Formats: sequence, C-alpha cells, structure tokens
Amino acid sequence: MNPEHEFAQYVRILGKGKNGSRSLTREEACNAMRMILEDKVRPEQLGAILMLLRVKEESPEEITGFVDACKQFQPVPADIPTVDLDWSSYAGKKRQLPWYLLSTLLLAENGINVFMHGASGHTAGRMYTKDILKILGLKSCETMKDIKQSLQTWNFAYMDLEYLFPKLHHIIELRPILGLRSPVHTLARMLNPFAAKYVMQGIFHPGYRPMHQEAALLLEMPHLTVLKGEGGEIERNPDNICLTQNVENGKMFDEEWPALFKRRHMRDDVLDPQRLLNVWNGDDDDEYAIASITGTVAITLKMMKRASTMEEAEALALSWWNARIKNKFGVAA
Repeated sequence: MNPEHEFAQYVRILGKGKNGSRSLTREEACNAMRMILEDKVRPEQLGAILMLLRVKEESPEEITGFVDACKQFQPVPADIPTVDLDWSSYAGKKRQLPWYLLSTLLLAENGINVFMHGASGHTAGRMYTKDILKILGLKSCETMKDIKQSLQTWNFAYMDLEYLFPKLHHIIELRPILGLRSPVHTLARMLNPFAAKYVMQGIFHPGYRPMHQEAALLLEMPHLTVLKGEGGEIERNPDNICLTQNVENGKMFDEEWPALFKRRHMRDDVLDPQRLLNVWNGDDDDEYAIASITGTVAITLKMMKRASTMEEAEALALSWWNARIKNKFGVAA
C-alpha cells in the first residue's frame, strides 16, 4: 500500500463523522494552509478540506491559523506608506449600487490612508469594486509600486486578490466548480496585509460576525468593526438597524446603530454605476445613497476614535460630505 499523504490527517480531523470529527487547532490550520500554499496537496484533498470546512463553518482558531500561514508568504515592502484603514471587498453588489466606494473615498479625502482588497467575477450578476473603479477614473493596482503611487496620490488604493495573493484567488475561483463559497472568502477578509491599525469588515450572514470578531482578537488586531453590510459589503443600510461587533484593544463589544429612515426605500430597477459620479458631484441628491455613504463613514470614524458618540460621528461624516471636493473623479481623474 502507498503511505498516507501528509495532508490526509487534516481531512480526517474534519471528516471523521459526527462523533469523531473536530475543528483544527490554530497550529494545525496553519500547517494545513502552508501545505496548500506550497502546492503540497492533491486537488482532491483541496476540494475535500474546503467543503468540510464549509459544511461545519470555519472556527476563529482555524481562520487565525490560515492567516498565520498566509503572513509567511506575503512580505510587505518597507516603502509602502502607512495604511490607516484596511477595507475588504469580496461580496459584490446586486441590489444596491456600491455606495461604500464613495465612503472610502470620502475618508481618503480627509487624510485617512485606505487600502482596499477584494475579489471579482466569482459570482454572476454582481458588481465588483475592480470594475466600478474605472468609472471613477481610478485604477486597480497590480503591483506594490502601483499601491504606493495610488496611496500617495489618492490616500486610497485597491488591489484585487488575483495580484495580492494569487493562490487564494485561485481557490475563490473554484466556487462555480464546487457550487459553494469556500473559507477563503472569510480568510481573505482577515488578511490585513499592511497591518493597518483599524480594520473594517462586512459580511452577509449574521452568524459570521462573531467569528470575525473572535479571530481579530486572536490575531491581536487593535481595532476592528464587523457589520452585516448591504449585500455583504461594508455598507450601512440606512433603512435598517445596524449591529456592529467590535474589537478594541483586546476587548469585544457590540453597538447598535439606529435606522436613519422610518420608511424603507424602493431599490432601483436598473443599477447605473454612473450615478456614483452624479451623487458625488451633487447632480443627484438621492437621500438613501447619501445616508448610506455618510452612515458608513460615521461607523468608521467612531471605530477610529475620530468621534466619541454616534451622534458626533454622524455629524462629522455629514460635514465631510458637505465639504467634499466635487468633480474630482471620472475619466479625467
């Protein structure tokens, strides 16, 4: 008989039945992900472990171990400007336009260095950051040099996972083959590649909020806020109460932000990305869009200690919006 493959132990731990299986420890998860990143696993093993994790749902210790492994394969150049805020964008939008993009650009306009990373194209019928940036006249980064230049020019940079971490991008691209999202969607959100002091997270399924919160605690992230964002992106829906689950210097706590409107808004039948420019430039005063943009900024500002209360944060976000520089984005940007 052939000797057992070294990776088989991790598949067995997860798949040994109702009574015999368990989650991976942080060390086991790190070792398993290291083998995946080093191409030391067979395709059958990769598919097996991804789907076993998906069925049981990944634990905070597993996500932390996966991040530990990824950090060993992702050196960061010393000349990249300090990133203040890490912002992940992996869901894509299909019900509302990606108003979160204007939130990040408003933060950047006010001196906060934002690094955004995400994936695109893995689910049909969704709008992704990488594609919408073109409409705003901004480029998606493909190299560390691009990131440096974009941060220096705009205080904002976006890189797709395809260039940030190609191996993880390959796994995310397996979704149409496997039929389900993989734990890499959670892992990628937690990468924080430039060790930003402040991290924003958006999820679609509420049950994932505490997982991100607990993993951030294990990773010793000083500040994190995770919310059920519109469509799974980091975007406050102003029609709903917004629960945020947070980490602040080793402590976890929850906050509930009230709905900003008493009535719900009808969503557009057709999503026209050009409206992002129109709203920024003041040619479209859509109240839902503006409340979503400034409401998302307010949550971020409170997490970043730029305001001490929700009311102060919302007032500051609105003042920034009213003072924004119009007509700065577009083809000629």
